[in-house]
Amino acid sequence: MTAFIAAYPPLGQVTQVQDGNVTFHAVLEIPFELRAEPWQLALWYSNGDESEWIEAECIPTQPDARPTDLHEPVGTTARLYFTTKLVVHSSLTFTIKFRQQNHDKEWRWARDEQHSSDGVVVVNLKPTQDGDPESLPDLIRDLNPDLKWKSHMSQTPRTRLWSIEAGVEGAKEHESTFHQMPVGIPWGRFLRWFALVRTSTPWLAPRQGKSEFNPDKDALLCSFLSAQGKHMVFLGMSGINDVTTMFRGGDSGKLMLNIRSDNTKSTTGTALVAVGDDFESTIAAVMYHARTLVMGTSASATQGLVEATAEGDIVPQWYENWYDGLGYCTWNSLGQKLTEENILKALDTLAENRIKISNLIIDDNWQDVDYRGEGQWQHGWNDFEAEPKAFPRGLKALISDIRSKHKNIQYIAVWHALLGYWGGLSPSGPLTKRYNTIQVTRDDTEKSQLPVDNTMTVVSPSDIQTFYNDFYTFLSSCGINGVKTDAQYMLDTLPDPHTRRALTTPYLDAWAAASLRHFSGHVTSCMSQTPPTIFHSLLPNTRPAIPCRNSDDFFPGVPDAHPWHVFANAHNALFTQHLNVVPDWDMFQTAHHHHHHSSSSSSPFDNTPLETEEEKEEKEWATFHAAARCVGGGPVCVTDAPGRHDLALLRAVSGPTPRGRSVVFRPSVPGRAMDVYDEYRGGGDGAAAALLKVGAYHGRAGTGTGIVGVFNVRAAGGVVTEVLPLGRFPGVVGGVESGRRYVVRAHRSGRVTAPLEVGSPAAVLTVSLGVRGCDVLCAYPLHAVESKTRGEVLLANLGLVGKMTGCAAVLRTGFEVRENGRMVVDATVKALGVLGVYISVLPELSIDDDFMVTIQGLPIPPHTASVSKQDEHVLEADIEAAWNEMGLASGWANEVQVKVYFALEKRH
Repeated sequence: MTAFIAAYPPLGQVTQVQDGNVTFHAVLEIPFELRAEPWQLALWYSNGDESEWIEAECIPTQPDARPTDLHEPVGTTARLYFTTKLVVHSSLTFTIKFRQQNHDKEWRWARDEQHSSDGVVVVNLKPTQDGDPESLPDLIRDLNPDLKWKSHMSQTPRTRLWSIEAGVEGAKEHESTFHQMPVGIPWGRFLRWFALVRTSTPWLAPRQGKSEFNPDKDALLCSFLSAQGKHMVFLGMSGINDVTTMFRGGDSGKLMLNIRSDNTKSTTGTALVAVGDDFESTIAAVMYHARTLVMGTSASATQGLVEATAEGDIVPQWYENWYDGLGYCTWNSLGQKLTEENILKALDTLAENRIKISNLIIDDNWQDVDYRGEGQWQHGWNDFEAEPKAFPRGLKALISDIRSKHKNIQYIAVWHALLGYWGGLSPSGPLTKRYNTIQVTRDDTEKSQLPVDNTMTVVSPSDIQTFYNDFYTFLSSCGINGVKTDAQYMLDTLPDPHTRRALTTPYLDAWAAASLRHFSGHVTSCMSQTPPTIFHSLLPNTRPAIPCRNSDDFFPGVPDAHPWHVFANAHNALFTQHLNVVPDWDMFQTAHHHHHHSSSSSSPFDNTPLETEEEKEEKEWATFHAAARCVGGGPVCVTDAPGRHDLALLRAVSGPTPRGRSVVFRPSVPGRAMDVYDEYRGGGDGAAAALLKVGAYHGRAGTGTGIVGVFNVRAAGGVVTEVLPLGRFPGVVGGVESGRRYVVRAHRSGRVTAPLEVGSPAAVLTVSLGVRGCDVLCAYPLHAVESKTRGEVLLANLGLVGKMTGCAAVLRTGFEVRENGRMVVDATVKALGVLGVYISVLPELSIDDDFMVTIQGLPIPPHTASVSKQDEHVLEADIEAAWNEMGLASGWANEVQVKVYFALEKRH
């Protein structure tokens, strides 16, 4: 007999609380046939560092205070709910034991049953103040006296900020200077650490651990959680004085600086450190200060260009960015040998499947390269025009064909490397004859097989602006209006400090200026998570934000890579949300393509023959990736093989605007990991790893929607159940005194909770996900109206309920009681779909007699409004069906205004 325990505060994690009176909620999942037996559950805990452990009995939860189940127990299990209250003085360590009461059954321990380590609860007794007298040596044990530290004014509330400087000698002729220096031990000891490390030159990824700081690679950023519930965040600065500062673990758990200087003179490496009560404001403190430092030292070449590309005629509607459209990329879909023919065929297939993409990215392999040497790392670029054999009519003819045939495609972007191609320019090609070039050597030690030749011909810095202007002028003349500029990290693989110094800034600035001038910033920056690029190009906010790839690639053929990809992106976003970028979680496939189905137009619901286990798995991974892209808040781009599309999934991530474009639903605050110190345990080592929770937010503060994407990132180990308090949703306002109430809706089940108040016993949810399982949960604030005959009526605009982040389709909502006693919910959304409105008294009303729904002022056909099958309090108006039946034309608007009228009072 197996049993599973979920609790809040959770086992195996550190939970910070603001107040020492803690209510523990526990859920015991047992075999269904044993549900009527009496069960006992007890908390076993130790307060602070005292060694004695005490037992506290947990009592069964009263039905009205039970957590709301957003997901049914899976299979043949039943859930029992228990609760207990404890006072925590500073910190508390606990585990849980349980047993069947009769037959003198043995106690069973959570740590044995599900390999979960103890949970820890810490109370933040003394909030951080601006005037706290702490000096850095009070916070870092054995702070190295050779470091210079200085206190700064922090730009975020309840945080303190310092800079640390270490001297470093000048670089030699052809070698950078590397200097390692111990800092000390944050807090003297810590409970957990988190870091973003350079897994390879182009990419960052998360690492976590407990009391010993020992990341396997150099870290750009790290954070330490103290036993008092405080966070200490360190950021290594780059881009000032040609110095890069990183962190690593040293002897006896000390934090070390690892400094690289390309400066010929002696100079300093800088790290920033902030202390605060919560991780988000503490990381914000170091990031804001870093931006101030960087913008104070370099007036970037792009500054004057922002005004030049400002938008003209602003019409009163939502401003649609190019990355709001549904995208299609040729990379995984069409393989690595692109031709004019297979691009046109793929677009025809999309059109046959009635998939209207807005953006097309023609990825690597359209360029004319010399194919010399072994593999792409040595291939050099010949000339601007496309590969002559694969594109015999040239790029312009292909693009004008696409534009005349597929009017829905607004942006067509092409891929290229920052230095031209993977191996630079062809030494004997036309480009090398037209522009001044130099020879550089790159360090290829990271690639498993060293290429025979790692010298590259690249455009000389003196000619790079001309080169980029000419190239982008050519692309524009062909009808291209965007680029994906990849391999930006190459600049950081040039081992000679003089070369790296000479190329980095001129290349980055020339690219930024040309891409703004020619493409108004319709660009994607890729493989650019190298410190010099981050601090020079991506941190300053002197131009419109551009999409920037947020992690290493999506690898469709590697099963283990799927959960890790989402985990890595969610944690990288903690950092990249502070850059001047739109985090791009990479393309994904809605249906994988190593199975060939007979007909390309078969419906996604057509399960004949029955899905194989492998196909079912792929479908689940596709949904997993789709949900991650939706909560991630970046562009949504698919790379399906022609004819391999899951139309239902595409409908869940995008929708048509009144103008017929396909847009995606990006939350206004991008998604990022909510439990930063939780380690990745994808292997399923039996440890009861937590679900990955990705928090996002849409709308204005206070009236917007808190979003939590939940993902089971374990490769094995069955169902994971968790307890999630409403108060953890981003932007949700707490406290009974606020009077704010919410309903939470789960996308997967369509279930909507009863109205909940943060802090009340019932404002706790249980979520339960199997392997590859995911869901998107949204917390909607309720608007209260008084009715004389019905009492209090609670209302919320749920947005487009068929979409994973349908709340992000909402532009505005108004609630108004008319003088005639009619209630009006006035909802403006950015696309067509099914609009959901929560109405607490809906079960007492009749859709036919009490309601009228209008689009753009015209009543919709009665059959397009109904009560949701999932919840009797939700009115669903199918405005997409109504729009089509009513034959509405959009005119100029790119928004849809829906009004729902109903009688607030009972008829006499």
